[in-house]
Amino acid sequence: MEASGIEGGCLCGELRYGLTRNPRTSAVCHCEDCRRAFGAQSVAWVTFPAESFAWVRGEPARFRSSPPVVRTFCGRCGTSLTYWSEERPGEVDVTTVTLDHPAAFPPTKEVFREQKLPWA
Repeated sequence: MEASGIEGGCLCGELRYGLTRNPRTSAVCHCEDCRRAFGAQSVAWVTFPAESFAWVRGEPARFRSSPPVVRTFCGRCGTSLTYWSEERPGEVDVTTVTLDHPAAFPPTKEVFREQKLPWA
């Protein structure tokens, strides 16, 4: 798959993905599920059209974190990579920091602010 310049992958390099279309939106999520999945106070995501996403190297491990959600990660190094929700079948959320050029995709909003930790 030719990725039109938008590519990313995990820490160890075992998994690589590519995207053929520009993102729809970007956000920092403060929900408890994301915080626990990452071991962090918040997570930055970039949302792309699902049909523009493809794995270019390797196959990720998958975890169903809630009935409609599947999260992918590298089974070797543990890097969290994507979030797929059955409630949004036309979209995939990609962890911003796994993009090769994350600075090009700054967050434009915060979501689940009501769950934000008071010290964050």
